[in-house]
Amino acid sequence: METKVIMPQMGESIFEGTITKWLKKKGEKVERDEPLFEISTDKIDSEIPAPASGVVEDILVKEGQTVQINTVVAVIGDGGSKPAEAKTESKPEVKTSSTEGKPGIKEGPAPVAGPVPGPEPKEEEKEEEGEHEDAGGHDGTRSSPLVRRIAKEHGIDLSALAGKGTGLNGRITKRDVLSYIEQGASQQKRPAAAQPAKPAAPAPPAAPPAPAVPQMKFSGDVERVAMSPMRKLIAEHMVNSRRTAAHVTTFFEADCSRIMQHREKNRAEFERAGVKLTVTSYFVQAAANALKRFPIVNSSLEGDTIVYKRPINIGIAVNLDWGLIVPVIKNVDEKNLQGIAHALNDIGERARNKKLSTDDVKDGTFTITNPGQFGGLIGTPIINQPQVAIMGMGGIKKRAVVIDDAIAIRPMIMLSLSFDHRVIDGAVADQFMADIQKQLENWNV
Repeated sequence: METKVIMPQMGESIFEGTITKWLKKKGEKVERDEPLFEISTDKIDSEIPAPASGVVEDILVKEGQTVQINTVVAVIGDGGSKPAEAKTESKPEVKTSSTEGKPGIKEGPAPVAGPVPGPEPKEEEKEEEGEHEDAGGHDGTRSSPLVRRIAKEHGIDLSALAGKGTGLNGRITKRDVLSYIEQGASQQKRPAAAQPAKPAAPAPPAAPPAPAVPQMKFSGDVERVAMSPMRKLIAEHMVNSRRTAAHVTTFFEADCSRIMQHREKNRAEFERAGVKLTVTSYFVQAAANALKRFPIVNSSLEGDTIVYKRPINIGIAVNLDWGLIVPVIKNVDEKNLQGIAHALNDIGERARNKKLSTDDVKDGTFTITNPGQFGGLIGTPIINQPQVAIMGMGGIKKRAVVIDDAIAIRPMIMLSLSFDHRVIDGAVADQFMADIQKQLENWNV
């Protein structure tokens, strides 16, 4: 029995989609709910699971082609018959993308609602070409070339993860290795440094591993590569924001000693509850509190009307290997620190593994971006339209500061607020940032 695979509708206003990658080839077996192909938008990347188990008998839409929703893109059969010959009249109308990279799904008037994606895929995506084959190591572990390369770069012995893989049949995935590195596995062979009995100030958190930087292969002195649709849409949004809003940026410096002490004191308790407590959680909560006191920063502008928003929905910019994405935490002011930390863990993981839904990236009222996570001192971010402000977090670095006429070493951070001067006056922006600064420096330890 044949099962037709259709292009799903990923949102009410989305009426066509582009297949960016087939995860199964023609003639390969596939299990129900196993990732079958990928689609991408300027906001989210998604894996689409197979609607049935069987053999991929035909692929009707190639990678990089755009088709209407509900179009049949592939056929899954029981493997007992020969793959169907592609007939000219049965081929869907496609729009071939002339760009290389990850094409996007365009938005427009909502069509008749079509089927939605099935249950979440069970296995982590294959991140790169060449990772499709699992390999068994001498120690009995199963992993991909990408995973083995990451492990080699960080000096990780994959045998330490034997039996702990979360992939299919115990396969060690990229997520498993990165999680292991994050827990300090890459430092396991180094002797532990002596800990001072009473440190003057908490140490800043270690920077997370940076997204992989694409390598350029030159065929001559100059190589021209077309922008991907995702990159073009990001560029369009950024230019539109600069053209629309009257951008002004103000800077504040904050002492992070109190939040670092609180984090060190409570991190183990959070981990026992299955939540990783990150420094960003404190800034999100402080921003939510300040937004309640300064509602104009949580507004938007429609013509000559200021629209105040009751919900405080904070978008968190997440830098991925293939672009920038801003998932949104809804109703942040109703969450405690643990709830915020859990939400940050969740959206970060789902963003990296292409599991975000359209609801996860809409209705944001304020945005926080963290250019300091890779060592940057500060940034001047561009406002995420139609919002009127965005806060940038620099890197937390130990610096000499004067406290009560004495020099002390403290973990300091530079914060920036880019705001739309059409709506927010400089005095209000500074008061808003002073509120956040005060919260951080007086956190109840």
